[in-house]
Amino acid sequence: MNNKVILQGFEWDLPADSQHWNKLKEMSKEIKEYGFTAIWLPPAYKGTAGSEDVGYGVYDYYDLGEFDQKGSVPTKYGTKDEYLEAIKALQEQGVEVYADIVFNHLIGADEKEVVPAVKYNTENRNEPISDEEEIEAWTKFTFPGRQGTYNDYVWTWHNFSGVDYDDRNKDHGIFNFADKGWENQVDDEMGNYDYLMGCDLDMENPETVEQLNKWGQWYQELTGVDGYRLDAVKHIEFNYYADWILNRREEKGKPLFVVGEYWSGDLPKLEEYLDSSGNLIYLFDVPLHYNLYEASHSNGEYDMSQIFAGTLTAAREDYAVTFVDNHDTQVGQSLQSWIDGWFKVHAYSLILLRKAGVPVVFWGDLFGIPAQEIAPVGDALVHMLKLREKLAFGNQVDYFDDPNCIGWVLTGDYEHELSGLAVVMTNAQGAEKEMTISAIHGGETFVDILRNNEAKVVLDDTGKGVFPVNDGQVSIYVNEKLVEKYFS
Repeated sequence: MNNKVILQGFEWDLPADSQHWNKLKEMSKEIKEYGFTAIWLPPAYKGTAGSEDVGYGVYDYYDLGEFDQKGSVPTKYGTKDEYLEAIKALQEQGVEVYADIVFNHLIGADEKEVVPAVKYNTENRNEPISDEEEIEAWTKFTFPGRQGTYNDYVWTWHNFSGVDYDDRNKDHGIFNFADKGWENQVDDEMGNYDYLMGCDLDMENPETVEQLNKWGQWYQELTGVDGYRLDAVKHIEFNYYADWILNRREEKGKPLFVVGEYWSGDLPKLEEYLDSSGNLIYLFDVPLHYNLYEASHSNGEYDMSQIFAGTLTAAREDYAVTFVDNHDTQVGQSLQSWIDGWFKVHAYSLILLRKAGVPVVFWGDLFGIPAQEIAPVGDALVHMLKLREKLAFGNQVDYFDDPNCIGWVLTGDYEHELSGLAVVMTNAQGAEKEMTISAIHGGETFVDILRNNEAKVVLDDTGKGVFPVNDGQVSIYVNEKLVEKYFS
């Protein structure tokens, strides 16, 4: 059994020194030793801000840090060769590599075009607020620095459905091209959330779809990645990715792990997307993130017994990718919703030491965010990763029977020596919880691996014990023999 766990291999404020691919190559063994089975890498193609671009302002899909474009040859993270070397090093350690795919928009066009367009209400994209008129839009991508290497296609306004700027009138608005309209099967925020930013890709145009498929074939053959993280899927026609993923799967000759970012706390929307995409895609459990955020900022008033209420993990556990924070939820970012520091260990316990969902650990939580003077979560997170790898086996039994103090056990199994554990946490005053791990652990002594509580819990013949936890803390009880084996 493999307790899969993914490292999000970046944060927003990494130094723009083009050294990240080299760093990941050097850290490949360390990443494996932490217990990670996979890593999600940031977008590797050239962005409109060149070596300063985090990767989501996509300019040229075919420039992986190889051509002098947008003021630099390397991307923020390094060169094409360094990227490929990092992937190889990670895979040689047995760590799968997932690439970040941004198919919603292009930004930083090389030339303007005169385009017929209709202006829309920015707050309600179903409401046109002008007649069709000509605008000047930055929509022609010729990629002069690349000069047709790998692919000579020129992107024009026909590949896009809209922009947010008319250069002729210096007007920052939402403009839809000609009589295209917006795609229907997208999120209904803003009335219709097809348009997000930049030059919005038109998935109704067969040439656009063809070019993205050609690129996918080229990219996968070049990189050999093991899966994908799909950006901003709620802004793209829900069924678009089915064919793209099936094509990549056929080329790879095996299934690929694919997770989509549908940023919504509304569970029915996530379920609708899963159904529309043919159940080929996992989704990030955004509702769970918001529950964790609320709990961390509620001063102990949050009902912890309901922490999984309304989440994808509870409704579709086989398709849920769980996380605590990410690059977008960092302080100062567009989706800022940073989990308060005192609750980080609670939150990671809830995703790393349970059966449901595939957890992601954020780079900024594991290694800190120096630019914001945010320290790493620390040894507790490192211990939980090791526990997940070595001990988190068997059946799960929940004791979510109190609004402040909850717990659960994993019974362990015979295949993994000394496996099995008990977790108890409170968001208020200290407490204790009677829980049964398993009769196979009868008479054993369990201790808190986090050392938040000094109790030694001796289980009775049925594997039952009383597990204490201090004010506002988490305690994770494991067989005391394990401390020397894995945590000395």
